[in-house]
Amino acid sequence: MRRAVFLDRDGVLNRAIVRAGRPYPPATPAELEILPGVPEACAALKQHGFVLVVVTNQPDVGRGRQDRQQVETMNALVCQRVPLDDVRVCYHDEYDGCFCRKPRPGLLLEAARDLDIDLPASFMVGDRWKDIEAGRRAGCRTVLIDYGYREAAPEPSEHQAPTLQAAANWILAQP
Repeated sequence: MRRAVFLDRDGVLNRAIVRAGRPYPPATPAELEILPGVPEACAALKQHGFVLVVVTNQPDVGRGRQDRQQVETMNALVCQRVPLDDVRVCYHDEYDGCFCRKPRPGLLLEAARDLDIDLPASFMVGDRWKDIEAGRRAGCRTVLIDYGYREAAPEPSEHQAPTLQAAANWILAQP
């Protein structure tokens, strides 16, 4: 089995659009901005044998506020700029009751099954409580990139970091 780092997209790989203290995804590919150090951090993780899997909620598609093709285009742009192995997306609204929407662990569990991932040896890196809870429920170690959003705080993650580069450095230092 392989070790993985599961990565939230908005706020971890690309800049989230913050309004009134709350993070939102970019609305168009033109708004998509890869955060500094992200390609290098992901390359270092891959060089050390980690499988990199994006797990992202994109509920604006389910709510009719964003076109699915826009999200797919942005995911493709992220994959062109960042060395990733897989992208898993939940397009449901929180009221749909699906298994894949974080904080539920469905996206991580499906990726683990499909990609032969050892969840207890893996990490979930996110910027919101839902990411940390999904990682915890899947049995992963968790790292929070804390931007101080005005929303529910996660249960304590195993580690907090200011950037993905710092998170990657911590992950690589783990036994």
